[in-house]
Amino acid sequence: MTKPQLFTVVFFALLLLLLYQLALMFQPFLFSILWAVILAHMTYPVHLRLTARVGGRDAVSASCLTVGVLIMVVAPVLLLAVLLVQEAVGVELAVRAWIDAGGILRLPAQLSTVPVVGGLLQDAIGRYLLNPNALEELVRSSAQTVSGLFVDQLSSLLENVFLLVSNFSIILFTLWFLYKDGRRWLRFLYELVPLTEVQKQKIFARLDITVRAVVKGVLLTAIVQGLLAGAAYAVLDVPFAVVLTALTILLALLPVGGTALVWGPVALYLFMAGSMGKALAMLAWGVGVVSTVDQILRPWLIGQDIQMPALFLVLSILGGLALYGLIGLFVGPILMSILMTVIVIYREEYHGAETVSPADPVLPS
Repeated sequence: MTKPQLFTVVFFALLLLLLYQLALMFQPFLFSILWAVILAHMTYPVHLRLTARVGGRDAVSASCLTVGVLIMVVAPVLLLAVLLVQEAVGVELAVRAWIDAGGILRLPAQLSTVPVVGGLLQDAIGRYLLNPNALEELVRSSAQTVSGLFVDQLSSLLENVFLLVSNFSIILFTLWFLYKDGRRWLRFLYELVPLTEVQKQKIFARLDITVRAVVKGVLLTAIVQGLLAGAAYAVLDVPFAVVLTALTILLALLPVGGTALVWGPVALYLFMAGSMGKALAMLAWGVGVVSTVDQILRPWLIGQDIQMPALFLVLSILGGLALYGLIGLFVGPILMSILMTVIVIYREEYHGAETVSPADPVLPS
């Protein structure tokens, strides 16, 4: 082995070792950094316009936008937490009041009005009513358990408030530097990529399109779901319909539960208020329309921009959510999109000279 070859081996071995150690160091903050990158990417045009308005002082613009993100994120989260606690306690009190008013004894008659399966439900509940005290205790304990679940979860979040504040602080800290120095860092990374100019442009353009498409698809789907649910709240005369609509839009962003965390309790409230028809209508609308829109509209909106087969898009979203959590909603399609771009580059680089179309594969008869 010659001296230049030895130097190359040692250099790259040391480089890989350092990168590995840095990856271990940054691993606890990876998701926070990714959220900051997504926020910076989506709001960078605003930063450019604001920088021009403040005389080219990018640090001032970065500070203003970072504070703006802080206000826009913290205020809805605190409001959501307060509303969830109030609703959880309110549901438990409503269930207790319904039981005390004789709701258990009226339950078979109410269930008998359910179309198709009303008789079966009436018979099933009627057998439980042979021991009404046990059924009342079951309903009471179930309501208390559900209410306690929300309160306990929020309490655990408060107990881990240091971790939450730390992660959010890292997001804001990273976001400020991305606003201020992000363009220079991106140019440095762009020059490091060992590909031709055309190939690099394809990959970076695909990244930009994918991030914007996913953000647009997620936000528009959440808004549509919230408005559809809000229309039902208004038609069915549900109290605080506007607040519930806003809460539905916020919770629609969650990968688990989502809008059902709002329209489900609303249907339960209508049932306990004695409006069986409204409760069934809310349940049918929530399951058949509001929750179904998420499965159809989001992949369609994202797929329209990134031109990815629907099967690969849905699998990348679901796989990303399962592997990375909420951030996987972005990471999954981004990784799949980059892979498709790399495959296109490979095909052009190594098969670009082939003009004859490949023959169709022979299928078994």
